[in-house]
Amino acid sequence: MPDLPPGDAMSDPDDPKLLITLGDVAGVGPEVVVKAWPELVTFCRPVVVGDVAWLRGMTTADVVGAEEPPTSTRIPCLQATGVDLKGVAIGQVSAAAGRAAYDFLCQAIDLTLARKAHGIVTCPLHKEGLHAAGVPHPGHTEILAERTGAPSHAMVLYGDGIAVAHVTLHVALRDALRMLTPESIYSRIVLLDQLIPRLVGRPGRIGVAALNPHAGDGGLFGDEEGRLIVPAVEAAQREGIDASGPWPSDTLFVRAARDEFDGVVAMYHDQGHIAMKLRSGLRCVNITAGLPIIRTSVAHGTAYDIAGRGIADPISLIEAARVAARLVM
Repeated sequence: MPDLPPGDAMSDPDDPKLLITLGDVAGVGPEVVVKAWPELVTFCRPVVVGDVAWLRGMTTADVVGAEEPPTSTRIPCLQATGVDLKGVAIGQVSAAAGRAAYDFLCQAIDLTLARKAHGIVTCPLHKEGLHAAGVPHPGHTEILAERTGAPSHAMVLYGDGIAVAHVTLHVALRDALRMLTPESIYSRIVLLDQLIPRLVGRPGRIGVAALNPHAGDGGLFGDEEGRLIVPAVEAAQREGIDASGPWPSDTLFVRAARDEFDGVVAMYHDQGHIAMKLRSGLRCVNITAGLPIIRTSVAHGTAYDIAGRGIADPISLIEAARVAARLVM
């Protein structure tokens, strides 16, 4: 296992060491890392896990490898892939960029599992790039769960005091409906109940979203509420968890925004993502709950349409690192 660069010389040695993966280098990941760096070093000891030559080639900042001492003006980067990235074009799907993004993530996971770092903060990867590289996983969450051996996990979006756990993720909606079970819903309630106190400093109040409009209106619009969701909520309540529902999602998120809930369990990807991205925008942070390590991420994609133009906003990366540092404590 490679040695990590010691981190930026301006960082407090008592701050948590966080590994920042570059993600898909054809996207905005490298740009937001460079832009976020002056703020990151004020509250953590960040080290980039990526490709030294690529990072050097896209910035005027001084990028150093593991063998070179850091200074207050240098960005330490661990070389984490052997893939040749010279042919990668900014803003285009690339098998090479997809494979390198996978390598960056796996190296960061292994280093954090080995306790060489306190947590991981990931920049976005591209699902088509992963697929082109032959990676059998659709995204970060699934790779993290497999490589860490996590038996139960959930994608959580967190922003402005609300955490949303998703029962299903990167699957077609018709498949998501088939994947819902009382057990899968219950497990997300439990994971959210374990995470919320670390985010807000007190036990969480959890609202569980319905699947159908108007929570099914007593079965008129579907029976999933009574058949799948109610048993999960009742099981959680028997464990002493402050959970309620199923609530119609159009009103549940309004109530959460009014501080009636600290957390929401969403049944499928867009049910949670649309509400949270409208509410928190770039302040939104992606957290993988249930892992043996801490992992947060930006809540945006590779943004190929603006990559290389110098206009990407680093706020989501900064917020993701802040949340990771909070979870370390």
